[in-house]
Amino acid sequence: MAEPTEGAGPWATRTITVGPDGVARCAWGVEGDPLYRAYHDEEWGRPSRDERLLFEMLVLEGAQAGLSWSTILRKREGYRRAFAGFEPAVVAGFGDIDVARLLGDAGIVRNRLKVESAVANARAVLALRGAGGSLVDLLWGFVGGMPLDRRAANLGELPAETAESRAMSTELKRRGFRFVGPTVCYAFMQATGLMNDHVVGCAAGDEIRRAGAAPARLTPSG
Repeated sequence: MAEPTEGAGPWATRTITVGPDGVARCAWGVEGDPLYRAYHDEEWGRPSRDERLLFEMLVLEGAQAGLSWSTILRKREGYRRAFAGFEPAVVAGFGDIDVARLLGDAGIVRNRLKVESAVANARAVLALRGAGGSLVDLLWGFVGGMPLDRRAANLGELPAETAESRAMSTELKRRGFRFVGPTVCYAFMQATGLMNDHVVGCAAGDEIRRAGAAPARLTPSG
């Protein structure tokens, strides 16, 4: 979830905002960095079952901890270069030399724990495959295979975590994933479309609902 822009007013009460192009969006998708607008319109909340993208977003959401999402968006291409396009099989093979290289790369967040967590997470993805499972099936299993849809009236109705994100966090940690606390997991769910948290009236959210990638249902918790 994007953070409010400075001077935006009582953020929790914000509903949709109509941009200069006449399109209604969640307020955070209109104000501030143009990268936010593209991310809001083209990616956030759109259901993905692509393992590479799911792995990428787990890493990026974990990397955001303590930082703004705009910082991560600006470094996203740097991350893709540094982490071999987020191909789990390649990242899982990174060793100490690679970690040292990454810690000298200004294109990413140079935090040792976060860098090492990305490698650990790639190895956890491969362990899932080795056990006959998949990251896609594991993650989508927490929402029963169908995107949840809160249909929030304003941003204040969006929680920081839910029962689903807490369950996801617990299971991912058990399987060796790192930087996957309940709040990180919920932001991940929003980003990858396990949860459609576009507010009611947002054009992107309505488009996602009409597309019907999977039958949407109201979330039972959070």
